Amino acid sequence: MTGAIIDIILMIAFLIFAFYLSQGKGAFLLSGYNTMSEEKKAKIDELALCKFMSKIMYGLSFCIGLFALSELLNQQILFVVGLALFVLLVVFAVVYSNTGNRFKK
Repeated sequence: MTGAIIDIILMIAFLIFAFYLSQGKGAFLLSGYNTMSEEKKAKIDELALCKFMSKIMYGLSFCIGLFALSELLNQQILFVVGLALFVLLVVFAVVYSNTGNRFKK
């Protein structure tokens, strides 16, 4: 039960961050972007980056919700599905965001 509560708290935090990013704000919280020089930041479409990362955060929130649900319902398969989706989503985000100059102005 404690694990489910922790998962729910984490899911809520991810949802808040996702909502903040979906508004086009919060790029300063994104690792990598916040360490760029000002001239490199000027070349990045901040709104597109925030929108993309918000979608990823919503997906990760769903995965964490599956973790909590698996704990509450005592169904291990939900955890396995959530973990597989989590890993796939992170790999997709890394590959997608680092190929094709997608967030260049």
